[in-house]
Amino acid sequence: MKVLANDGVSQSGINALENAGFEVSTTTVAQEQLENYINENEISVLLVRSATTVRKNIIDNCPSLKIIGRGGVGMDNIDVDYARSKGLHVINTPAASSHSVAELVFGHFYGLARFLHNSNRDMPLEGDANFKGLKKAYAKGTELKGKTLGVLGFGRIGQATAKVAIGAGMKVVAFDPFLEKANLELDFFDGQKVNFEIKTISKEEVLKQSDFLTLHVPAQKDYVIDEAEFKQMKDGVIIANAARGGVINEVALVKAIESGKVARAALDVFEKEPQPEIQLLMNPALSLTPHTGAATNEAQDRIGTELADQIISILK
Repeated sequence: MKVLANDGVSQSGINALENAGFEVSTTTVAQEQLENYINENEISVLLVRSATTVRKNIIDNCPSLKIIGRGGVGMDNIDVDYARSKGLHVINTPAASSHSVAELVFGHFYGLARFLHNSNRDMPLEGDANFKGLKKAYAKGTELKGKTLGVLGFGRIGQATAKVAIGAGMKVVAFDPFLEKANLELDFFDGQKVNFEIKTISKEEVLKQSDFLTLHVPAQKDYVIDEAEFKQMKDGVIIANAARGGVINEVALVKAIESGKVARAALDVFEKEPQPEIQLLMNPALSLTPHTGAATNEAQDRIGTELADQIISILK
C-alpha cells in the first residue's frame, strides 16, 4: 500500500512505515493535481499538515483512499465528518506538538517582555552609533515571574503552556467551556514530579486578571478576541496567538496596541496566511513567526511516528 505525505513527514515516520511494508512518497503535489495523483498512483493513505486541504471532491473521487492523516492538532483543512461518513479513517496527532508550541509562546513572551524583537532589529543598524539611546529605549522590561498568565483553551497545548508558565514562577488562570479543571504534572530532570490542579474560570475573569494572555483554541466562526474582549483586559497586557489565524480580530488588535490597552503581542498565525497584512508585518509592537509552532525536530519525530503507529494499527 502507498502513502503520500504531501506536506512532508519525518524520517522516523517514513522508516516505521517502510519497515511495515508501506511505500512512502514525500512528493509535494499541487492542490489542483492532488485528485489525479492519488488515483493514478492508487494512494491508500494521504498525510497532510496545514498546507493541503482535503475536501469532498477528493473524498468522493479517490476510491483508493482509506486513511486521511493530519500531522498536528487542528483538522479544519479536512472535511472530517464527511470523510468518516464515507468510511474513511481520519487521524491526527493531538499531543505530539504540544510542548513545542508552548515553548514558542514563551520564546515570544520572554522576547516581548525585554523588547528582544526590537533590539535584535535595531542593534545591527544602530548599535555602534546609538548604543546609549537603544539602552534607554529598551530599559523598561518586565519579568514574567510573579505575573499572571491567562490561557484561553485548556486542552493539551493550553495545559502544556501552563506547565511552562508554572515553571517560570507565574500564576495560571484558564478558561475552557468543556473543562472544569485539569491536573498538571510537571516532570523534573532528577525524577521528581509536582502536581498542580487548575480549576477553570470564566473567560471574562481570565481577561481581567491576565498580565500575559495566550490562546489555544480551534478555528471557529467568530473571533474569540474582538473589541469587546480587549476592553475587558488590563492595560498593558501582552498577548500571544499560536493557535489559528482568525481567532483574534487583527484590526482590533492593532487598535488596542495604538491605544495602549495591549503593550505588545506575538503572532505565529494570521488571518490571511500565507500573506499577512503589511500593517502587522511592519508593526514594532509585534513579535512574528511564520506558523512555526510545531516546527521542532522533536515534535516532527513524534508526529511521524505517531501517524505511522496509527496507520499500521488500522491497515495491518
